[in-house]
Amino acid sequence: VQLQASGGGLVQPGGSLRLSCAASGSIFSITNMAWYRQAPGKQRELVAAITSDGTTNYADSVKGRFTISRDDAKNTVYLQMNSLKPGDTAVYYCNADVHVSEYGFVYADAFWGQGTKVTVSS
Repeated sequence: VQLQASGGGLVQPGGSLRLSCAASGSIFSITNMAWYRQAPGKQRELVAAITSDGTTNYADSVKGRFTISRDDAKNTVYLQMNSLKPGDTAVYYCNADVHVSEYGFVYADAFWGQGTKVTVSS
């Protein structure tokens, strides 16, 4: 199973970006999906998460500005980021809890995307 993240870039303060992360491979189902970020010199932190029934959870620092969503038909999770601030600058990573189907077996595992860089600067 692979997660491919995209959508990062350079944006001015107050601007918007939409991140995407598509999962591919021997996927039986996906439960939780999430976005994390890691700024230079800081630990990786949870930004937003979404369960298989659509329940969402956000870090206090992004509530009201970011929206996480998912398209299960495409095995894709999105992060709509509005009103971006310089403090949002980081590498953003997607994460998914996947039930993998291989060789007649189904097992659970967690996977990470490669990261996409978001820079908020004037």
